[in-house]
Amino acid sequence: MSTPAERYAAFRQQQAELGPALMSFRGLYDFEFDEFQLDACRALEAGDGVLVAAPTGSGKTVVGEFAVHLALRQGRKCFYTTPIKALSNQKYNDLVRRYGAAKVGLLTGDNSINGEAPVVVMTTEVLRNMLYAGSSTLSGLAYVVMDEVHYLADRFRGAVWEEVIIHLPESVRLVALSATVSNAEEFGEWLGEVRGDTTVIVDEHRPVPLWQHMLVGNRLYDLFVTGRDGVQRVNPALLRISRDEARRAQLRGKRGYARPGRLRPPSRPEVIERLDAAGLLPAITFIFSRAGCDAAVMQCRYAGIRLTTDEEREEIRRIADGRTAFLPEEDLAVLGYLEWRECLERGIAAHHAGMLPTFKEIVEELFTKGLVKAVFATETLALGINMPARSVVIEKLDKWNGETHADLTPGEYTQLIGRAGRRGIDVEGHAVVIWQPGMDPIGVARLAGTRTYPLRSSFQPSYNMAVNLVGQVGRERARLLLEDSFAQFQADRAVVGLARQLRKAEEALEGYRQAMTCHLGDFQEYAEFRRRLSEREAELARQRGMARRAQTLRSLEALRPGDVIRVPGGRRAGVAVVLDPGFNGRGGGPNPLVLTINKQVKRLTPTDFAVPVEPVERVRIPKNFNARSAKDRADLVSSLRAKIGGRDLGKPPRVRDHAAEDEEITRLRRELRRHPCHGCSEREDHARWAERYYKLLRETEALRRRIEGRSHVIARTFDRVCGVLERLGYLEGETVTSEGWRLAKLYTELDLLTAECLRAGIWERLDPAELAACVSSLVYESRQPDDGRRPRLPAGPVRDALAEMTRLWGELEEIEQEHGLSFTREPDLGFVWAAYRWAKGCGLEDVLTETDLAAGDFVRWVKQILDLLDQLKEVAPEGGTVRQNAIKAMDAMRRGVVAYASVG
Repeated sequence: MSTPAERYAAFRQQQAELGPALMSFRGLYDFEFDEFQLDACRALEAGDGVLVAAPTGSGKTVVGEFAVHLALRQGRKCFYTTPIKALSNQKYNDLVRRYGAAKVGLLTGDNSINGEAPVVVMTTEVLRNMLYAGSSTLSGLAYVVMDEVHYLADRFRGAVWEEVIIHLPESVRLVALSATVSNAEEFGEWLGEVRGDTTVIVDEHRPVPLWQHMLVGNRLYDLFVTGRDGVQRVNPALLRISRDEARRAQLRGKRGYARPGRLRPPSRPEVIERLDAAGLLPAITFIFSRAGCDAAVMQCRYAGIRLTTDEEREEIRRIADGRTAFLPEEDLAVLGYLEWRECLERGIAAHHAGMLPTFKEIVEELFTKGLVKAVFATETLALGINMPARSVVIEKLDKWNGETHADLTPGEYTQLIGRAGRRGIDVEGHAVVIWQPGMDPIGVARLAGTRTYPLRSSFQPSYNMAVNLVGQVGRERARLLLEDSFAQFQADRAVVGLARQLRKAEEALEGYRQAMTCHLGDFQEYAEFRRRLSEREAELARQRGMARRAQTLRSLEALRPGDVIRVPGGRRAGVAVVLDPGFNGRGGGPNPLVLTINKQVKRLTPTDFAVPVEPVERVRIPKNFNARSAKDRADLVSSLRAKIGGRDLGKPPRVRDHAAEDEEITRLRRELRRHPCHGCSEREDHARWAERYYKLLRETEALRRRIEGRSHVIARTFDRVCGVLERLGYLEGETVTSEGWRLAKLYTELDLLTAECLRAGIWERLDPAELAACVSSLVYESRQPDDGRRPRLPAGPVRDALAEMTRLWGELEEIEQEHGLSFTREPDLGFVWAAYRWAKGCGLEDVLTETDLAAGDFVRWVKQILDLLDQLKEVAPEGGTVRQNAIKAMDAMRRGVVAYASVG
């Protein structure tokens, strides 16, 4: 036991190592910090920005919370940004519990609470909009935490993260928290260039060890086993099962083979029961289908699974009823609330984007409290809120990506299993892959063992971004700012490697040039003549071949039954009689069926004829001729022989050499013979070096084009965007026009089309419900590809307005194509009827029944419509009807399931 003096000395040493802010911060937690957390916090306290890349559940948010602590300690501000509202709500509640409601605010599309507080939690888009608007709320900002910063790879929203990183004031320290990515150092280097000193902390150690398994039938196997030599290998038992299954598959169906029972994947209820028996609950089972998740819950219910005690059921009912008390009874009935609650009380639930947000939040709360023990979820849960489990189950290793069934990538697999293992609760986490027929354990092991998850930028300039940047800093400065993007940084990195290859190629070219030097003259000039001659001869050969094929096809098309022809060469060479010209009606060219002089029936193709074919004679084919009859074939060949007799049919026509008649070829051959190098005794040696030279020269030119294509790619795109904006009158050189400033305040995917609709006054004659219907087409995107069904539309002005919007889109698409862009998608009319009916006051049951929408999808799209309507009420022309109608439409739509916005 240490003495008081020793304990004091240890305290002083720790204080010296940690610094006063970190010392006081650590006292807020009842666990010891990991080394990576301490390293990141020390760097932050020293004044650096930090990038922390660590596995899910490792506790990297501690670093973000330290930035909050520092800001409050210094009397400054900290913004904590997240990619989704649910994460913002969760973090807001966490910080309120620690620091009190007076010091913490929340800004999302749904909530605006205490926005001027020293600590504000917000979605990343809210901060981007603040930066472009020059909001006074930014005053005193010292730290910005970007949670889940790897979202910048998202192709739809990723650009927002880069916009924020680039445009934040230099004085702001950035805390970037990322999942484990394989190029964290590259990302950190870019942050250092655009944000100043940035410490990169990469920690791949999982705080809770992870065991990986495969469930074969009802038996759980370890995926890896450790041999006596200490090396991990794929479990031999799994390899044996795989071989046996493959052998059975080969034998299956063979005569005399008695079919043994094949391995059957366990049912979903069986999986839950097996996990429960092994003490591996709570578990998240990833099923890459919303319908599959709902079906799994029902299957467990019908199987009689119950994972909860009486006390837990009471607690579940209390929480669920309390959180849904605001919803009308009729809406709860439509949503199947009682059946859903019964499944919750059994300890089972689904979690996917089609669910009502309130229902999802309840599932998250109950699972985190340990009341719900089995959740069936789509992969979106892996990217969302903090919801760890003891075990993660992956049902299949492929998923539908909207176009095809694609295998899971190592990055996706790592993201999914990252949920396994609750820090401070579980000694170890477990990932279970369900055995499916044809599954290869080595492939699963490779997926589990690969740590390749690179962060790739999805950044590109948008119309809104362009007018905001030009308005704030001017066109040239904006161009330079965009050159600072991570997208250009990665492109430049690639260019560095290509440039290295180019330098090596140019050095090799010089070596080849030296090697083909001739003492009699300029061999490079001589080699150029040879190259041009060779290219001209090849070109003529191509032209001659194409002309000959065309003539051959025409001659074959002219053949008729009974024509006697000569097949010029190949295995079918000789005389034959045409039985059928062989037109297939599908544009495949004639393929005549013939009877050869050897009594064989053959189907010919155009490739059997090097030259056009001409009949040399005709014979009559009997009406009842049967090509399958040997006698009929023999009789027809006898008639053929009698017809041609011993006549000499002559030789097949020869192909003329057009090269001998070509003036360019004649001139080049004359130049070659006159050249001094033509008489060199080492001419062919020099020529071989020349061939290598010109081959490498072609490769070098292609390399140079690739470099040009990647250099300044973002700036070139920006120039094209500005070209479109100038053409439409949103920019005039360095000046943003009044229409341009309106566009600058429209933050939506179809920003330019929205601005054009406002300028054209398309919506001025619409009532509030009709306006909401038209606006829906600018935010909604169907989950399924177009199935050919015409969407239902309200009669009257809405149809005319939508037709005009589609016409405007067509004009924009043409202008974009002229400028080498393709940004603006066509308005999607799939939600028009739902938006119109809801804005008209129809009930939830009617809207969902008429549109076949999931409740969660309906709420999400209505909230996006509300967001755009909120923008329209600010930017629509004064004196028109759109501003007032936008407000009325928002009031009409913000009710029932849509009105609820949770913050805890």
